[in-house]
Amino acid sequence: MPLLPSDISRLYEAHARGLVAYFARRTYDAEHAVDLTAETFATAFRQRARFIGEPDRDGPRWIYGIARNHLQTFYRDGRVERSAMAKLGVERRALTEPEYERIEELAELATVRQRVASELAAMPDEQARILQMRVVDEQGYDEIASALQISEQTARARVSRALRSLAVRIEPFMPSEEASRA
Repeated sequence: MPLLPSDISRLYEAHARGLVAYFARRTYDAEHAVDLTAETFATAFRQRARFIGEPDRDGPRWIYGIARNHLQTFYRDGRVERSAMAKLGVERRALTEPEYERIEELAELATVRQRVASELAAMPDEQARILQMRVVDEQGYDEIASALQISEQTARARVSRALRSLAVRIEPFMPSEEASRA
């Protein structure tokens, strides 16, 4: 059964706050979290005729599936797609300082950042250095390869291994997706 606009509104009321926290915990950025949440609901609205199921039972799973797809696109592209918002003629206003702080509080970002910093400091020097170069300094793989005198493919592999290692180290301390839905 397709979703009605009122169903999307109910899903928004029930899950937007949890989605903002979900995205903020994964992007570590309140602005991106708001953008990704808006993109998720814009996509849900556009695709509401494709929905199959019971809105109250299946809607949350459907919304979080769309959210995961947008998060993967964000990670892959390194930016938030704004096409759905543009198609709907929606312009996002800037967050106020209290809104920004509230999102960081909901997502427990201070705790997450502290844990990431602690685990990063405990990693082997080579892994910590390559993550510093790629994530913090935003160097391209070609620059990392040149600095470390390795191939670009090797640089990509080492960054990937270091990110996986860091993810494994912090996973036990990350709030769950289910907690975001509450």
